[in-house]
Amino acid sequence: MTRWGIVSTIKAPKAEILDFAAYHLELGAQRLYIHLDDPDPDTLAMLKTHPKIRAFACDDAYWRKQGVKRPAKHQARQTFNATRIYRRKAEVDWLIHMDVDEFLWPEGRVDQRLGALPAATLCARVRPFEALAGDGTGFKGFIPAGPEREAVVERLYPRFGAFVKGGFLSHLAGKLFVRTGLGDLTVKIHNVFRGEEMNPAEVELDDIRLLHCHAKSWEHWLSAFRYRLDHGSYRAELAPARARDKGGLTLHEVLSTIHQVEGETGLRAFYDELCADTPRLRAALQAEGLLHQCDLGLAEKLQKQFPDLG
Repeated sequence: MTRWGIVSTIKAPKAEILDFAAYHLELGAQRLYIHLDDPDPDTLAMLKTHPKIRAFACDDAYWRKQGVKRPAKHQARQTFNATRIYRRKAEVDWLIHMDVDEFLWPEGRVDQRLGALPAATLCARVRPFEALAGDGTGFKGFIPAGPEREAVVERLYPRFGAFVKGGFLSHLAGKLFVRTGLGDLTVKIHNVFRGEEMNPAEVELDDIRLLHCHAKSWEHWLSAFRYRLDHGSYRAELAPARARDKGGLTLHEVLSTIHQVEGETGLRAFYDELCADTPRLRAALQAEGLLHQCDLGLAEKLQKQFPDLG
């Protein structure tokens, strides 16, 4: 049997971490390597009760043991932890770095899909499907790069679509399963490097989706807005959706301007068009073949994997 595992660096409430863990254990993950970026003793203790979870408290003692100063940016901490796990003695055949708000959604079994890949395949990419903020079951489909992408996005999002690459507020790159045993590989958030070579022998897995719950509600989105604007997926250094000479602006510039000029009212209009699970957006996505229903069934999976929660 092909064994696969997930490595994560997480700062989130206990309930979200356990949901993420239970879901992927039910899906067949052999190992979860969970690094708690702001460790909570109760969460750490609960994770350690599960035989398939390796949990790490990334406190001062952890970073001293690693012999490095704690990286200031969370992206650098993610890279360090993912690379460290990859370079350890392998307990799995394939490893993927994921965030706590991401959930694999395969058409079949993950182990069988990975096991069917040719031996020459070293990396396998899964593309994101971004959640609609509503009951948690609606997702926008990924629009592949190509001449039609911009037109589709602007039909879906007539006011703001020109500034939002692929119609997604977060990443389009997806995440990579990486075959273990390839030596001193460096695992970054969306790519891996073997020396100077990026993503060696990569393929796309069209039959496994990466469901990304980027916005769960208006309140959730707004509470994360400032952090994402300064440090996360809306930060200033990320590129615009289209070239500058074609009127392109970064998402950081667009959202900063909306916030300065229109305040929360403007941000709510942006959220409603891009994120909210509305009849208008559902109909528009359906017309483009981009509406997907995926019920994660988190409560049932949590009970199965962590019955001691009561």
